[in-house]
Amino acid sequence: MKKNLLFLSLIFSVFAFGQSEKSKTMGFYISPNVQIGYNLGNSIKDNQNKDSPYYQQNVAPYLPNDFTYGIGVVGGYHLLPFFAFGTGIRYNFIDSNQHLLNWVIQPKFLLGKDDWKGTIELEYGKQFNHSNVNNTKHYGLKIGYQDSFSKRLNNEFGFFIYSQNYQYSNAVFVGVSLGVTIFSKKNYTVYGKD
Repeated sequence: MKKNLLFLSLIFSVFAFGQSEKSKTMGFYISPNVQIGYNLGNSIKDNQNKDSPYYQQNVAPYLPNDFTYGIGVVGGYHLLPFFAFGTGIRYNFIDSNQHLLNWVIQPKFLLGKDDWKGTIELEYGKQFNHSNVNNTKHYGLKIGYQDSFSKRLNNEFGFFIYSQNYQYSNAVFVGVSLGVTIFSKKNYTVYGKD
């Protein structure tokens, strides 16, 4: 059994990490990122009455913060030269009592043929932790670019907009995202040509 496992891992490493011609896809990837966003949903914040029974019961969330901060990691596979699909987790701090941990699904579209590529990412997230709000969802769009940094590393920058859906209200955030992508196929970038 150990010999079979060793043989399979060697075969996988040869196919995943040993390429001789330029690859059109990244292969497997992992992409950590950080983000900061501004709350456009000030109407929620300004129109809520803290003394209302809905606020007291945490039915409609009161959003005192103008900004949200987040960190996440997505892993996936670059299926076609223009399309990759990943999933992962994202943590967002929205308020002192709203620490949201979301499971996310993220299809990514890549535009361009060189090492500099435009990206369009769609994102769906579902909260899986417990906070003063529960069962929230978010839908997002990020437009940006990725640039080659080394043999197996791209850096990424983008602008995002996403809607955080609460049970009886919504908040909309816009902001910037910075990240890197570490991938398996070394010949995806110009740095991979030995």
